[in-house]
Amino acid sequence: MMNIANLLQGKKGLVVGIANDNSIAYGCARVLHDLGADLAITYLNEKAERFVSPLAQSLESTIVTQMDVEKPGELAATFKLIEEKWGKLDFVIHSIAFCPMDDLHGRVVDCSREGFLQAMHVSCFSLVEMAKLAEPLMHEGGSIITMSYYGADKVVENYNIMGPVKAALQSTVRYLAADLGYKKIRVHAVSPGPLRTRAASGIAHFDKLIEEAIARTPEGRLVDIEDVGMTTAFLVSDAARALTGETIYVDGGFHNMA
Repeated sequence: MMNIANLLQGKKGLVVGIANDNSIAYGCARVLHDLGADLAITYLNEKAERFVSPLAQSLESTIVTQMDVEKPGELAATFKLIEEKWGKLDFVIHSIAFCPMDDLHGRVVDCSREGFLQAMHVSCFSLVEMAKLAEPLMHEGGSIITMSYYGADKVVENYNIMGPVKAALQSTVRYLAADLGYKKIRVHAVSPGPLRTRAASGIAHFDKLIEEAIARTPEGRLVDIEDVGMTTAFLVSDAARALTGETIYVDGGFHNMA
């Protein structure tokens, strides 16, 4: 029987998407660290560094580096640094998404071409790029986890263009799982319920979304970033070795309710 306290001992992983201590990525990183994982942490830019660096320090991260997936070379440089310092990689947590505010707040039919392409690049295609760079470092298999949302499955008011983008992300997860399965690399999407993160604050009338989630969830509560972290820890552990290509809902049963 494996010891849960050392579930991830010896595993090395990259966590992308920490902006502050309310980030889903930080909730994941904190649980992964507590269970024994060694983490590489990225921050978006110099402005974000002052918020992320203290968190990375608290996580005893041995690799902390700037990475913006829209800037040529930064993604490859991050994986090169991991290769030089660790020589391997066991898991990747992909927790980034972006859409220009005008496109996010407008109807899907009114979305600009540029806004749609940027949202797809940051939120979806970057997962493909990370999977490609992670593949040669996952010598004995590994896990790649991304973050989705219920708006990929159903029309959620005010989620707008991010619904189709997250739907594409979930489909990408399934195809990546099929591509990489023979190398024992597992790929999943985690779909949390609504959380009060900085990214979520860009969604119009988000407070109403929160109230509806609490009212419809069987337990009558919101999930938190630690709930997401615990599920993510299971998925990157050897305990989940028989699972791949799934979208795992961490929403207290919200998605089951009519």
